[in-house]
Amino acid sequence: MSTSSSSSSIWSVSYRKLKFFSRIRRFLQSKAIRKGSYGSSSTSDNSNKLRTKDNNDKDEEDHPLVMEKESELDGSVVLQKSVKRLHFGSWEEKEMAAIAIEKLAKEDVKARKFMAELGVIHMLVSMVATEVVGRHRAAIKALIQLANGTSTNKALMLEAGILSKLPKDINVVDEQTRQEFAELLLSLSSISNTDFCPNKPEILQFLIGILESPCTFETKELSLGVLYNLSAVLENAGALVSNGVVHTLLNLSSSFKELSEKALAALGHLVVTLMGKKAMEDSSMVPQSLIEILTWEDKPKSIELSAYILMILAHQSSTQRDKMSKAGIVPVLVEVSLMGSLLAQKRAMKLLQWFKDERQAKMGPHSGPQTRRVPLGSPLHPKEAQEGKKMMKNLVKQSLHKNMEMITRRANAGGGGVDSSNLKSLVSKSLTF
Repeated sequence: MSTSSSSSSIWSVSYRKLKFFSRIRRFLQSKAIRKGSYGSSSTSDNSNKLRTKDNNDKDEEDHPLVMEKESELDGSVVLQKSVKRLHFGSWEEKEMAAIAIEKLAKEDVKARKFMAELGVIHMLVSMVATEVVGRHRAAIKALIQLANGTSTNKALMLEAGILSKLPKDINVVDEQTRQEFAELLLSLSSISNTDFCPNKPEILQFLIGILESPCTFETKELSLGVLYNLSAVLENAGALVSNGVVHTLLNLSSSFKELSEKALAALGHLVVTLMGKKAMEDSSMVPQSLIEILTWEDKPKSIELSAYILMILAHQSSTQRDKMSKAGIVPVLVEVSLMGSLLAQKRAMKLLQWFKDERQAKMGPHSGPQTRRVPLGSPLHPKEAQEGKKMMKNLVKQSLHKNMEMITRRANAGGGGVDSSNLKSLVSKSLTF
């Protein structure tokens, strides 16, 4: 039985190698056919080169002088040797093969798909876990190129367990490796209907670690893009919120103007879920940080997104509207309704209407100064009614003019040169109480 088992194992290995080289032979033949337009003599010369190369000894094949001349050989020969080294070579040979595969995948779209059939992706994913910096970086860079433009390769990477290879502590890897990992994750997170989900804690730990550490802007931007893609899938909201992503995004949106738009867009995805909305309502940064963003005149898109989030939070929640009112949101909304983009104006006016309706609803028969009681059937004197209308009109004008003077001072301080009289006239026409 041992003899039979040994024989079976030998046949299995032989079969794998035969299947492996058969695939490469088919690929080379297809390349030769495509090159047929260059003349039969060129095809014959290439075939002779390949036959001569196959008869060389392995030691001669791996000689440093031969390896230096690989760039001069046909791409198909380089692919054949690179794939062979990646599967059967030493660690140094695997590293060189990964570098060659990265270059080939970058230049040839068809080669990317064919490499996946040769088992290249699984081998590269296994290399990512190595502790030698040069090796795992070569593997990551090759995977980035192989993932470019092909969902099949991305799915194969996830199937091979690339997410489990993420560093547990970002401090143990250099900045360039963090950026390359983030770039690969951004590419993988862009596909739908796959196993890329934030249920594995190492994914969010890695991304949050980057966003909360002094990494480069490029690395933060890539990591934020991953969170944005994840937040767009409603099923991911629970994992994102429970791992503290809301706090990270709020902090990022108010601290980095350049990243605020993407961070607020991700928060906009989460605020429509129950868990996301609850997390924002309970945050100490809300609504102050969102109101502050409404004053960023140089970031109109961020203003629109911040107003959207405030609308969702204020809708059917008197508690949140009360918090916003106490934080001074009304004057800011008035300014946005006058100077913001069309979408920002529309959202600001909607919020102002809610605050107005709520104030009127709270005004009962005993709210504010009371006039003398008039017996039923005894009409109010026309002169008294006219005086009351004038008094109310003057109060409204004073309130509006006070707000407009504050807005005008802000605009003039920024060099806008806003005409105070024109602004007051516009408000008088736009906001009637």
